[in-house]
Amino acid sequence: MIINIGVVQFPGSNTERETFLAIQRANMNPLEILWNSDLELVQKCDGYIITGGFSYEDRSRAGVIASLEPIIDVLKNESKKGKPVFGICNGAQILVESGLVPGPSNNKTSISLADNKRIKDGSIVGTGYYNAWSNLKLSVPNNSNAFTRHLSEEEMINIPFAHAEGRFIIPEKLLEEMKKNHQTIFRYCDADGGISEEFPTNPNGSAYNLAAVSNNYGNVLAMMPHPERTELGDKLFSSMKEYIETSVPMNEKKIFYKQTGKTIVDYEPHENSDIWIVDLIITDNEAVTVENALQQKGFEVEVSKQTHWEISCSKNSTATLKQIDDSGELYNSNKEYLSDLPEEKETISVLIRQKEDVHCQKKFDSLTQRFKIRDLLQLKRGVVWNITIKNANFNSIFNDILDTNILHNPLSHECFRIS
Repeated sequence: MIINIGVVQFPGSNTERETFLAIQRANMNPLEILWNSDLELVQKCDGYIITGGFSYEDRSRAGVIASLEPIIDVLKNESKKGKPVFGICNGAQILVESGLVPGPSNNKTSISLADNKRIKDGSIVGTGYYNAWSNLKLSVPNNSNAFTRHLSEEEMINIPFAHAEGRFIIPEKLLEEMKKNHQTIFRYCDADGGISEEFPTNPNGSAYNLAAVSNNYGNVLAMMPHPERTELGDKLFSSMKEYIETSVPMNEKKIFYKQTGKTIVDYEPHENSDIWIVDLIITDNEAVTVENALQQKGFEVEVSKQTHWEISCSKNSTATLKQIDDSGELYNSNKEYLSDLPEEKETISVLIRQKEDVHCQKKFDSLTQRFKIRDLLQLKRGVVWNITIKNANFNSIFNDILDTNILHNPLSHECFRIS
């Protein structure tokens, strides 16, 4: 019996060679599947692995553009038939944004993979991209999913990771449901199997030290570290093979969790704050990608993007703003400039902010400590998406766009409408 595994790749994906080799070591046959491959060919595969990398350069945020491609709808349908789907690193981010994990039946995005936040002794000691080797402990029964059957109970594996947005954010009630359902597959641990929320045991600040989670059937796995890069991860692929060979579908585990609706409120800046709107001098490729993705989904829109800074000072804001401008910390005058929001009637401007903006905090620390700008009290950063909709059903279309989650993930972002 030849088992064909589709290795799904998008523009910007990588690690496909390592993935091919891992599949072959498990005596399965890897097939190259591109995002625009014939969908009938995709359906003929026995299982799927979505590779790591930087699909669409992580534009808007990691995984979201790829999650809206038609091939993901095919994977959703094939997973319902019991076929295994394994997302590694960027593949995991795509699965999260698509709603395939943790797997409520409506496939709505219900968890998030946010910017890394490395915590030591209660303080943030690092953010952003980080790569190293990590110890993972199996934290569920090994027969509860399609990918850990060849591991022993609580077995540890040592494999590499390399990511900037690998911090699982999961609402507490949903996390409790996932624990009950054995969906919290791997947790970061130390060399002795001990669990600590602190760096380096937890390399990214992930909730419950999570490194990998599954859907509620156990046949879809989202994993941030890279088992394909080492033979130490081979048991996941051989387990996947055994699952396919047995042809026994996993039982659904009900998730008793009600998602809260999307919240968008009118933007009200802090009293006495100054607002800077920053534009790129050249074409903003991120806005172009979001516009193209929305148009492919049938939305007749135009999209532009700006950076939004809200700056609060204690005294003479004019002098303080001059110091901030001279520092070059908030924008690069060689390729950016201070601008204004668009004023077209058909345009809605939406401000998106991270709930925990660790990068903005670094800017604040730099301005107050390195540049010694003591009168700076508060700094908030966001992205303004300007959506031009030339259609009578203006508000309805805008709400449908929000439902795609292309602009923000409600778990990790705040959404404001700018009047």
